Amino acid sequence: MILFSRHDRVGLITLNRPEKLNAFADRMRDEIVDIVHNVEQDDTVRALVITGAGRAFCAGADIAYMHDLVARQDWDTLEALVQAGATVVTAIDRIDKPVLAAVNGAAAGGGANLALACDIRIAARSASIGQTFNRIGLQLDWGGSYFLPRLVGLGRALELVFTAEMLPAEDALRLGLFNRIVDDHAVLDETLALAARIAAKPPLAVALAKQSLRSASGASLADCLERERVNQLRLFKSPEALEGMRAFLSKTRT
Repeated sequence: MILFSRHDRVGLITLNRPEKLNAFADRMRDEIVDIVHNVEQDDTVRALVITGAGRAFCAGADIAYMHDLVARQDWDTLEALVQAGATVVTAIDRIDKPVLAAVNGAAAGGGANLALACDIRIAARSASIGQTFNRIGLQLDWGGSYFLPRLVGLGRALELVFTAEMLPAEDALRLGLFNRIVDDHAVLDETLALAARIAAKPPLAVALAKQSLRSASGASLADCLERERVNQLRLFKSPEALEGMRAFLSKTRT
């Protein structure tokens, strides 16, 4: 139910359960983690895109399955489901390579927070996103309590969680949940093209920039400055920097 394909230096993960709006079931969560870990070890893949098959990005959890687990009081399996979601977003957060979401339709609940865990989100005009958890008496997971307030601020995050409304793409763009909106038919191609442009950049510089920015929200200015110093000195000593500066100077001197 999870597909993986290569597009030159960009890897593509496709959630492939379109008849259920790509709601998570069986080993889908584990399969995503396995792919992310494999990409992390593959130097020929420099960026990763996540999208959904059909008319939705991801509807979150399979509610019928969760209802059955609750009715049977299978708390161990339910806890394992929550932990599996946490493992997915942790893998996305920790991988040094950029991860982009091509949000081709509705992203709800855990599906919304899968998108928020990505570094960049490109959305179709018909896409929507929402923290729909309390519609079924639950609270946000999949890292939503971490990512959402960092993107939109605490007050707006609380409103989105309390109301459990699905935001249309234009509203999500204004709040900063989406980076940009494109025509429906172009969302995957546009996201792959952006990922390819990023993948063409020096990989160590991209990796360290992701690390720096991802860690900055909980750090002091002094912490950020120290990380910048360490990373910049590491880059100064890399072949990437020498070649990049040489190429820049050759252009300016012609």
